[in-house]
Amino acid sequence: MPTDAEPGSLARRAWGRDLSWWARDYVYAVAAQLRAIGAGRPDDLVSGTKRPLVLVPGIYETWRFLEPLAEALHERGHPVHVVAGLGANRRPVIESAGRVVDLIVERELDDLVLVAHSKGGLIGKHVMAFDPVGERVRAMVAVATPFGGSRYSSLMPAPSLRAFRSGDATMRALAASAEVNTRIVSVYGAFDPHIPEGSELRGARNIRLDAGGHFRVLADPRVIAEVVRAAE
Repeated sequence: MPTDAEPGSLARRAWGRDLSWWARDYVYAVAAQLRAIGAGRPDDLVSGTKRPLVLVPGIYETWRFLEPLAEALHERGHPVHVVAGLGANRRPVIESAGRVVDLIVERELDDLVLVAHSKGGLIGKHVMAFDPVGERVRAMVAVATPFGGSRYSSLMPAPSLRAFRSGDATMRALAASAEVNTRIVSVYGAFDPHIPEGSELRGARNIRLDAGGHFRVLADPRVIAEVVRAAE
């Protein structure tokens, strides 16, 4: 009689768990996209006396993907700034990093914390590594960021997705700029359907969650805890 400890049984259970995480992940993503249709007012979040936070969403995402996280941190007294110029974040990392820099300079932000998701972590690291404004960034909490690239990117039809290849010039430059990694907290799930390589970043504070997913992990209480730790 087979037992749950046998390799085949364990593999089936792991596959079922990952499939469940994947399904719930896209439920979260669809809900976030629907939320983006609403009339959210990011300027309502800029009040507060604690350390400022700047949101940097992932590709094809607006700041509304990070809205529940932003509201929780705003309630703690942090002014939360949204980079409206990113739009749906389809531009190259270098260009998007310029939009983040523009906001930091325009609003005279200093000693700030970047809160990023997926591609947003690459954008944030580019700001920290290659722009003088990066010295104003105290830390970045990056959630589910493909710091080492994603093997799936080469299969994607859109150039904006193929840019996540580990051999891409921008990805290579970011990987080589390891000196800023000590100011980065990388949070990622036990399973990420978009980044099979994972999001561990050498030299950073790496937090592996018990849950899985690429989007749904944004709602994990540990993410808020790590932002609070970095900011307070």
